[in-house]
Amino acid sequence: MDHAEVVRRNKAYSLADWVPQNQWNPLSMSKAEGVYFWDADGKRYLDWSSQLFNVNIGHSHPHVIQAVQDQVARAAYASPDIATEPRAQLGEMLADLTPGNLGKTFFTLGGSDAVEAALKMARMATGRQKIVARYRAYHGATFGAMSVGGDPRRLANEPGVPWVIRVHDPYAYRSPLYRGRSEDEGDRALVDQIEETIQFEGPGSVAAILLEGYSGTSGVIQGGEQFWRGMQSICDRYDILLIVDEVLSGFGRTGEWFGINHYPYVEPDLMVLAKGLTSGYVPLGAVVVSAQVAAHFDNETLSTGLTLGAHAVGCAAAIANIEVYQKENLVDQASKLGITLRKGLMDLAEEHRSVGDVRGVGLLQVVELVKDRRTREPLSPFNAPLSEPMQRVSASLRESGMNTVVRWNWIFSAPPLIINEEQIREGLEIMDRALSVADKVVAD
Repeated sequence: MDHAEVVRRNKAYSLADWVPQNQWNPLSMSKAEGVYFWDADGKRYLDWSSQLFNVNIGHSHPHVIQAVQDQVARAAYASPDIATEPRAQLGEMLADLTPGNLGKTFFTLGGSDAVEAALKMARMATGRQKIVARYRAYHGATFGAMSVGGDPRRLANEPGVPWVIRVHDPYAYRSPLYRGRSEDEGDRALVDQIEETIQFEGPGSVAAILLEGYSGTSGVIQGGEQFWRGMQSICDRYDILLIVDEVLSGFGRTGEWFGINHYPYVEPDLMVLAKGLTSGYVPLGAVVVSAQVAAHFDNETLSTGLTLGAHAVGCAAAIANIEVYQKENLVDQASKLGITLRKGLMDLAEEHRSVGDVRGVGLLQVVELVKDRRTREPLSPFNAPLSEPMQRVSASLRESGMNTVVRWNWIFSAPPLIINEEQIREGLEIMDRALSVADKVVAD
């Protein structure tokens, strides 16, 4: 089938997520290798967002493919109440890789159900009900995960679960709390505001605070040392568990094994994993918990489970992925190439007046586009369909052979960790052309 026929049949017989079906205009994919994929007509695309920021090791890595094939040949499926070798091996690997005293893992199918499991575990372990989470955060699309995420896509799901308390974000570029303050001062003011909210809610009713280890599709909006020290202090003071969502920021994406590793003084009680755990080759998610949380379930039932949980093929794919990260030194490479990427994006910001802000670290960066740098009016409004100028920017990227995530007035740069400097330059050149389109509507 050619591209048009592939798209026609997909639209005729399947439903797409997050879009009215009549507006779904997908690319097709016939093959993929490294940092590129090809549509059914043979056009090549640079995968600048690692699909959904998850294909960290790149496409079609032979080591992972072989591991999946070998496991399918041995035993494709085991009930989650059966012990398997890949489950044991992966659990031990994660205990070694994750920070602090995280040590036991509950395996799921992906990020959303891993978040669901983490919420349940925190509530069961503490006997408390409420979860504190950020407005500008995304934690998944299942009922509880969508409710606890502040992303406006949750609005179609409301009222959602009743025990979520949302707080504001360390959005230094836009938050009124940061006006006239340095980022450190703004972070401290925000921490004070969050603590006051928890006091109003009753600290004894709060089971956990849920935060992304490093903010992702919600805008790469990240607090600094003052923010994270403050969050840890609040958790310690009120005996609240800290759930760190590393679904997107884990496995080298930020130049560290996990986004929270940028803040070594933070001690997660539960860590949620997916995406880069298998780089999307096979579905798998995980919740890694501390010794204290794990101990609660020694004599209490862990009241959650999935038919396909701890899937042997998923565990085998994850083991092979971790081996690729280690053998090819991809985490350090993401750190080094992140500096190259950031310099290139900052150079574009100097050249293009449509760039209002550049944020991120490692191979997780975002460019925020504005109509006017003085007023910071976004090129496309928050929680609305893409403006006509932003649609033209997005179309320019696609026409030039780039596939990446474009949300509102944000363009994300999150290529596979195997990317090289030449390929980064290729991506920056494509972005350069697209930003020239945006510049045409920017105020003088």
